Amino acid sequence: MSTLEIRRSMLRNSLVLGLFAIVTVGLVAFTQQSTAERIAQAERQARIDALAQILPAGSYDNDLLDSQRELRHALLGPRPVTAWIATREGQPAAVILQATAPDGYSGAIQLLIGVHSDGRLSGVRVIGHRETPGLGDKIELAKSRWILGFDGKSLQQPGESGWAVKKDGGQFDQFAGATITPRAVVKAVHQALQYFDAHRDELFAQETAR
Repeated sequence: MSTLEIRRSMLRNSLVLGLFAIVTVGLVAFTQQSTAERIAQAERQARIDALAQILPAGSYDNDLLDSQRELRHALLGPRPVTAWIATREGQPAAVILQATAPDGYSGAIQLLIGVHSDGRLSGVRVIGHRETPGLGDKIELAKSRWILGFDGKSLQQPGESGWAVKKDGGQFDQFAGATITPRAVVKAVHQALQYFDAHRDELFAQETAR
């Protein structure tokens, strides 16, 4: 084979490899983009489903995910947390606060706490924890109905002394062999209500001004 033919063969192979690389990169990019879009849609739907457990869709008419904001306050936990502001016909309806109970038995407990505009709890859900299976994990709705005991409660009902587990003189049940976990959750929910009470107007001001 002559030198010219060798060069032509090398050129053809280079072109084929180049085209193959371009096609491969394009396919990878397309797959990543498609996957990223599906993941983003799945994450968005998961957030919507989680928030819907706290606040029924018919109780507000704005897009909760578009009303998301970041909050930083000691009463909500040691790190910045997310809040979703719900309105109905331009008027305050509710707030869903993400809060952290840092003093669970096995570490921090992550919560979603819904508060109606009048200060009543619309619901509380645990969205992350490492509590002991069969004991502390009863804070999950899937494991027990204990978390539903917060529904309708407020700062005034049961009142300051009532915001504790029964072992500490309060109104909330504790779990046999696992008092630390419910104690931490009760404290975090109470603090979230205190935060809402102090910052209600500030939370709703931006959203209702739209």
